[in-house]
Amino acid sequence: MNSRRGFIKQMFGATGGLLLHSSAEAALSPFVSQGFLDDSLTDTPFTEDEGYWAWVRQSYNVSPNLINLNNGGVSSSPKATQDALDNYNRFCNEAPSYYMWRVLDQNREPLRQNLALLAGCSPDEIAINRNTTEGLNSIIFGLNLKSGDEVVLSKYDYPNMMNAWKQREKRDGIVLRWIDLNLPSENEEEIVSSYLNAFTSQTKVVHITHLINWCGQIVPVRKIAEEAHKRGIAVIVDGAHSFGLIDFKIPDLGADYFATSLHKFLGAPFGSGMMYVRKEKIKDVWALLSAEKPDGSDIRKFENLGTRSFASEMAIGYSLDFHNVLTTARKQKRLFYLKNYWIEKVMSLPEIILNTSLKAEFGCAIGHIGIKGMKGVDIANRLYTDYKVHVVAITYEKLDGIRVTPNVYNTIQEMDKLVASIKEIIKKP
Repeated sequence: MNSRRGFIKQMFGATGGLLLHSSAEAALSPFVSQGFLDDSLTDTPFTEDEGYWAWVRQSYNVSPNLINLNNGGVSSSPKATQDALDNYNRFCNEAPSYYMWRVLDQNREPLRQNLALLAGCSPDEIAINRNTTEGLNSIIFGLNLKSGDEVVLSKYDYPNMMNAWKQREKRDGIVLRWIDLNLPSENEEEIVSSYLNAFTSQTKVVHITHLINWCGQIVPVRKIAEEAHKRGIAVIVDGAHSFGLIDFKIPDLGADYFATSLHKFLGAPFGSGMMYVRKEKIKDVWALLSAEKPDGSDIRKFENLGTRSFASEMAIGYSLDFHNVLTTARKQKRLFYLKNYWIEKVMSLPEIILNTSLKAEFGCAIGHIGIKGMKGVDIANRLYTDYKVHVVAITYEKLDGIRVTPNVYNTIQEMDKLVASIKEIIKKP
């Protein structure tokens, strides 16, 4: 949609079925009267048009008293998803065993198909679960690896994944080959070489984090995967922070196995996730939980979770609709813009330690900075206590500072307050 009016109408169409009871035209009338939907603004870029994003903000429950800039941990769901979740919960409670098992359980297939469209793969390669940890643990513990087999991974991977591999090391005698990364990096070849130099004739698996949660570094997964496949090495990709934020299709990465948390940048209900296994690889991974055919070739063997929150699962579709209106490309450009906006206003200060790239191919929404002479936890505490700005302290490996992650409902004014707060903290540490 090129026009402001068309964009908002499309948004209402995607999110209004459950949330709104008036017609789109009636609901839009206050915006029309204020000139908010002026079609003369058709040439204004979406990325920097605060009018578009102000309307998007109204689709969320945003606290007026706290600026939430820790969307990398978990993101808010749009109002339509929250309403759907409430309605599905009430629906299930009318007759739980009937509506859960005989009605909503059958709706997983349409949801699977819609997720597969966004992921760019076959529905028979998608399993719906609760988070990245569950998806990647299913793969890590399900692969047929024996004593002496080597796995290459990074010190900057997510702790739950590293611990899963350490458990296999302790239990099965596999060998873990750890690589270090010089972050932030704007040298693809250097990153790729770090992985390639760790490969040996015994390497069976390489584990890659697509977007590193600590500092927002984007890793050139495709290049590493191509080299890994030349050597017969399987590729596992942790896409917890990249799916729904970076504009890609899973097959573009060259991944054999992939998992993500839908409650991050897709904005689905908390505790919703998705895993991908390349079709011909499904039979090579044992189901983590009991399944009739644990070594079969049906992706659904990974969904035997027992009783689950069907309400949360079905409400994923509303977040998916909302996301498809915004589009991944627009979201990526907007959040890259917001990240660079605030960082560029503080990076020249002599006290600032920058741990994030400002180039689009190496970073997006997540920004990490340190302040000389201060610990990350102290910066985060000051931001919250004095200014009611919520970020997260990240002290890990060579990093010690704060991670700032805006979302589509955050405004330029909020970024300006963050900048002003950081400057005041530097003046009065």
